[in-house]
Amino acid sequence: MKLLRKLLITAAVVPTLSGSPLFACAACYGKSDSALATGMNWGIFTLLGVVLTVLTCITLFFVHIVRKEEASSNLPPADPPADL
Repeated sequence: MKLLRKLLITAAVVPTLSGSPLFACAACYGKSDSALATGMNWGIFTLLGVVLTVLTCITLFFVHIVRKEEASSNLPPADPPADL
């Protein structure tokens, strides 16, 4: 357990004390004309399209079920079978 604690502390301290600066990527830094930002935007739109498609299909399924239930409840009652 002490080894794990030392390892976690070392993993937190070493990057803090390192001399090299850390730079943000183009998307985080605000360069909206870079290829990385364009790719990220396409990824967001793709995932948004997938989510909207799934939600639309779920909604249409429930609308189908409700319409089918209403159609079956509007049928006239069936005649009881005749006694032999």
